[in-house]
Amino acid sequence: MKLLLPAILAGAIAGGVVGLLAADSSSSTKTIVTTTTGSAAIASAHPGAEPTALSSSKGLSVNQIFQLDGPGVVDIQVGSTTTTTGSGGFFGFGGGQTQQTEAEGSGFVLNKSGDIVTAEHVVTGAQTIKVTFPDGHTASASVVGSDTGEDVAVIHVNVAASELHPLTVGDSSTLQVGDGVVAIGSPFGLPSTVTAGIVSALGRAISSPNNWTIANAVQTDAAINPGNSGGPLLNAAGQVIGINDQIDTNSTTSTGEGSSSGVGFAVPSNTVSRVAHEIISSGKAQNAYVGIELQASSAGGAAIAQNQNGQVAVQPGSPAAKAGLQPGDLITAVNGQHVSSVNQFIATIANYSPGDTVTFTVHRGGNTQQIKVTLGTQPAKASSSSGSGQAP
Repeated sequence: MKLLLPAILAGAIAGGVVGLLAADSSSSTKTIVTTTTGSAAIASAHPGAEPTALSSSKGLSVNQIFQLDGPGVVDIQVGSTTTTTGSGGFFGFGGGQTQQTEAEGSGFVLNKSGDIVTAEHVVTGAQTIKVTFPDGHTASASVVGSDTGEDVAVIHVNVAASELHPLTVGDSSTLQVGDGVVAIGSPFGLPSTVTAGIVSALGRAISSPNNWTIANAVQTDAAINPGNSGGPLLNAAGQVIGINDQIDTNSTTSTGEGSSSGVGFAVPSNTVSRVAHEIISSGKAQNAYVGIELQASSAGGAAIAQNQNGQVAVQPGSPAAKAGLQPGDLITAVNGQHVSSVNQFIATIANYSPGDTVTFTVHRGGNTQQIKVTLGTQPAKASSSSGSGQAP
C-alpha cells in the first residue's frame, strides 16, 4: 500500500487542491509542515486579549520557541511495500511487481514513556518506522493506534526517558484570529525546519483520509509543505495547539503534490489530545456517529440534506434513522447547547462517546421537536458525499 495519499482530497476549497502532507521519497518530496511568515515576537492567546500578531511585548520569540520545543520534534520515516498485479509477462507470469516505498513526516514527543503523536496518514500502511531525534539518534517505532476519522496516530519508541523531550499540549479553544504561531517539522526532508505565521481563521472543516469531517481545524498562513504532516503548530508560549495536516493550494509539484500557498490547516490540539489519550489507554479511539449528511442553512443550525442524485442523507440503520430523523430536518441544539452551523454541530458531537444518548432540538415543518439519539461508533469510511458535510 503506497503511503503517499492522493494529492486531491475530498473537500476542495475555492477551486484549490486540499492535500494531505505526506509524500514518497520516490517522488522526491517529503511530508512537511512549516510556517514562514516572519514575526519577531509572538504572544500567547487569551480570550479578549490584544491579538498577539499586533503585540511585541508578549510571548516568546520564534528562536525561543524553537529552543524550547525543537528537541521534542522528530522526523518520521516510514517504509512500506506496494504490490501490483497484472496479466502481463511470459504466458501470463511475471505481471505483478513489488515496490519498496518510503515516506517522511513529522511528530512530537508526548510523554516520557516514549509516545509520539503524528498524523494517521503519515504512518498508515507502515511496515517499518524510524524516528530520528534532533540530536541525530534514531529509534525504531511501532504504531500504538490511530484514528483515521480525525487523522491522528500515536507511535511508540523504546528509548531512555532522558532522551525524550515532551511538549506541552495547549488549549486550542483559546486561539484568536491573528495570534502568532510557529511550526517545526521536516519539509521536503529538511528536519528541524522552523516557520512562523499567524492564525488566519478558526473553525474550519477539513476532510479526513476516510472522508469524515474534521471540525474546528486551525487555518494558518504558515508555510506548510509535504513532510510537515504530524508536526506541531505552536502558540506563543510554545504549546502545541494543533498538528499540521493539509494545505489548500493551486500550486502543485511535477509529481502532483501541493505546495504551500499560505493556506494550511492543523487538526486542533483539543481533538489531538482527546484522541491520543484514548489510543494510549485502550489502543484505539472511537468517534461518535449519528449517520447523517449535513448542509448549511440560512436559518442557522445544521440541516440534514435532502435525498438527491442517489445520495441518502440519513443512513439506513444508523442512530439517526433509528431515532426518526429525516431529510430536511434542521438541528439547532444538542442537549440544550445551541449549534449555529454544520461545523459547530460536528464539533459538539465529537465531545460525546459511542453509546451516549443525546437530545437534538429539531425544527421540522414549522414545529420544534426534542428527539433523543443514542450515538453509534463511526464507521471506517464515510459514505460518498455530494458536497455537503459528513457528520460524525
